[in-house]
Amino acid sequence: MKSFLLLFAVLTMFSTNAQKSEEEILTERAEKEAHIRDTTHGILRPIELEEFGGLNYFDFDSTFQVEGVFTKDKGKVFKMPTSTTREPKYRRYGYFDFKLNGKEYKLEVYQNMALKKEKEFRDHLFIPFRDKTSTIETYGGGRYIDAHIPKGKSLLIDFNEAYNPYCAYSHRFSCPIPPEANTLKVAIKAGEKTPVGH
Repeated sequence: MKSFLLLFAVLTMFSTNAQKSEEEILTERAEKEAHIRDTTHGILRPIELEEFGGLNYFDFDSTFQVEGVFTKDKGKVFKMPTSTTREPKYRRYGYFDFKLNGKEYKLEVYQNMALKKEKEFRDHLFIPFRDKTSTIETYGGGRYIDAHIPKGKSLLIDFNEAYNPYCAYSHRFSCPIPPEANTLKVAIKAGEKTPVGH
């Protein structure tokens, strides 16, 4: 459990649901690149680093900083499929309804049942998704967005901070697969692309 929390902390350290400037986003991207390339963190092994061409991103686009309506609606606890046999327990915590280019979309928002027991992750929410860029410009297994439980009904999601699971870099990791409900019929040309060379 301890190693899982450490991995999760690394995954989320560069991603929040606060609106940031282009400069802040670019700085975080550079920091993440350095973090992944540092083999002491155990993300990539030296042999994997030799094949790693670097992180790849869409250009920053404020259009994808969207404020929408959050509706709390807790569902039953379920086992979320992953890229391995691991089945972490999640529950739907609610819905995020938003507009993009005049069209309406909805994403389910989840809560990890193990993480909610940890003080620092008690208010953490998880939004895995696929979109029309998946397998073409972005990782086929989907991308993730992290958020915090909002105090009201408004929630800001910045798709410029959409990130790949570690499975995009190495087969050694076990990564949640976005549920079918979170397949968006729109191209989210923001955030992380498929890594260079993959």
